[in-house]
Amino acid sequence: MGKDKKKLGLWEAVSIAVGSMIGAGIFSVLGVGAKIAETNLHIAFILAGFIAYLVAYSYAKLGSKFVSNAGPIEFIIRGIGNNLITGTLSILMWLSYVVSISLFAKAFAGYFLALFHLQETKLALGIVEVIVVAIFTALNFFGSKTVGKAEFFIVLIKLSILGVFIVFGIWTINPDYIKPVFDAKHIFATFFAVSVLFLTYMGFGLVTNASEDIENPERNVPLAIYISLLVVSLVYVAIAIVALGNLGVTGLVKAEEYALAEAAKPFLGQAGFVLVALGALFSTASAINATLYGGANIAYALAKKGELPKTFERKVWFGEPEGLYITAGLSIFFVLFFNLESIASITSFVFLLIYVFVIISHYRLANETKGSKPLIIFSFIVILMVLFTLLIYQWKTEKATFFTSIFIFAAAFIFELFYRSITHRKFKKRKV
Repeated sequence: MGKDKKKLGLWEAVSIAVGSMIGAGIFSVLGVGAKIAETNLHIAFILAGFIAYLVAYSYAKLGSKFVSNAGPIEFIIRGIGNNLITGTLSILMWLSYVVSISLFAKAFAGYFLALFHLQETKLALGIVEVIVVAIFTALNFFGSKTVGKAEFFIVLIKLSILGVFIVFGIWTINPDYIKPVFDAKHIFATFFAVSVLFLTYMGFGLVTNASEDIENPERNVPLAIYISLLVVSLVYVAIAIVALGNLGVTGLVKAEEYALAEAAKPFLGQAGFVLVALGALFSTASAINATLYGGANIAYALAKKGELPKTFERKVWFGEPEGLYITAGLSIFFVLFFNLESIASITSFVFLLIYVFVIISHYRLANETKGSKPLIIFSFIVILMVLFTLLIYQWKTEKATFFTSIFIFAAAFIFELFYRSITHRKFKKRKV
């Protein structure tokens, strides 16, 4: 009984997912979404939420049956076994955290420069981006436990700020700014936006990464996933409507790097701008910190060894010290050489690839999870369509991003091929 008391309850598990999803993602890509979807921004968020639910169905079913902090890689190991694809996807999962850190650092720099009225040049952005990643890399090496204790308060602050934004902003919306357009051009643009905005819902998977630490995981893991997605969907749509309704497409695109703070100006003035900008700094800093010593640590250890030890302290890198430096170094590379839209697009690509194989694994394990095969097939088709839509969008808008996405997958596959042949590393199912 004493052991169970130390485990997370349902609402604590929900808070993990909500805290992960609501925050850095919405602060960083709102302007990007408006640039693509224009007045259909809120429609794009609704569709992205629906698609996230399709993926969440597989995560919920698999997570309630196979309890493991390895999360999606555990599902893939059980679904398709130990092979080159499994190894490649484990590397990609780690890379998804690497690129996510660069996304958060890019957003932090944009809000930081805007808050202190500093000129937004490539040099200024680059300096802030490198410094913020370096600071949290050092904190993770010397004192990550102390920083970890502050996570709860950071989440509380950012949710409170977003609540103020929605409650005050809903009354000053210009209806013309949020009137959707359904001609062919805008419909295609909306689907392109969905493929990028989809990344803002991706935090629900963290529930499965903590499943060994959740009480009654068979019941609470799926419930936590579904409840957190519902909460996040409502908040995202409300934020999109308020931001778009107050600032319009032109205003959001112009302030792409700090769109949410700029959107608070019409109804809260400069004080609202400062409040939301501070919330963005808290949120993005929190996300960088959590991603460095949380998901990236687990993903790196899993990709390196093929399994997790029985006891695994996420907030300590000392067992695999090189992982911290490689993660931070690659994050700095992405943040310096890609813009916000490209980083968001690459992040979505990597996650979508992992989701495709999670769904394939679920289909093969459907008898064990009692999952609906027709629904799994439908989910697979939809996610595959979203993935191809994203690649088409990358090809049309920025070919360098398209080739980078393909290169990342190819490089991960080739690296896994050589690494596996040298180390003979095998992926093992988690024994709980």
